[in-house]
Amino acid sequence: MTIPQNDPRIARASQTYACDTPVVILCGGRGTRFREQTERRPKPMIEVAGRPLIWHIMRFYSGHGFNNFVLCLGYMGDGIKRYFLNFAALENDFTLRLSDPDSIEYHRELDVKWNVTCVDTGSHAMTGARLKRVAQYLTSENFMLTYGDGLSNVDIPRLLDFHLRHGKLATVTGVHPAGRFGELCVSGSNVTRFSEKPVESGRINGGFFVFRREFLDYVSDEDSCVLEREPLEAASDNGELQMFSHDGYWQCMDTFRDLTLLESAWNGGDAPWRTW
Repeated sequence: MTIPQNDPRIARASQTYACDTPVVILCGGRGTRFREQTERRPKPMIEVAGRPLIWHIMRFYSGHGFNNFVLCLGYMGDGIKRYFLNFAALENDFTLRLSDPDSIEYHRELDVKWNVTCVDTGSHAMTGARLKRVAQYLTSENFMLTYGDGLSNVDIPRLLDFHLRHGKLATVTGVHPAGRFGELCVSGSNVTRFSEKPVESGRINGGFFVFRREFLDYVSDEDSCVLEREPLEAASDNGELQMFSHDGYWQCMDTFRDLTLLESAWNGGDAPWRTW
């Protein structure tokens, strides 16, 4: 059911929903287009200005008040697990008595309040299967989802408000690409066709999704289930997929050139995704 624009639930979205809405991050792919980096580590752990890309993504969301994360791990997922298990030490000065390894004393309080759930979703699973395998950790009415290899300055509170207003099962953020991705065909904000075939114009799936929990019925546990194929195509066919238009910054990281662009934005003091 569509929520009226003046419904008080919309006004409370940036507070109540931000506290309750988890962010699913797809971290399990092999990143074969960036093999020179991903042979040694998963793509979300490639460093941008000295920090893993996943740190930048999570900082971006937490800057908007979203601090509950569910990470869909796969390829070299142990590296991501170790990063978060050692996060406090990596981010802090500490004193440790070597005779008592449990005596570690951190010298300042961390400035992040993240709750991070790491889930091994399989080495060969596609994106839809990974989402299905974290369903037990998604107990709220809505959840967000993004990829572990891209950054943007999408207005996350406005995205969530848009999703709550239209009342459909799924919202995808549409961005203008460099011209090497598939296209979203839309009528107003209604997605009439979800196509991953390359085009030269129009909007593409930029990630930064919002879903109602019922959307989980569209995905399966089969390794071959690709979120961007049958699940989203079916949602589009059923009139349950809407597009949130974003005309601002968006940058994926598939190649060394992409990494260089992200590094330059950060080092130049103009990192549009920096919300904190």
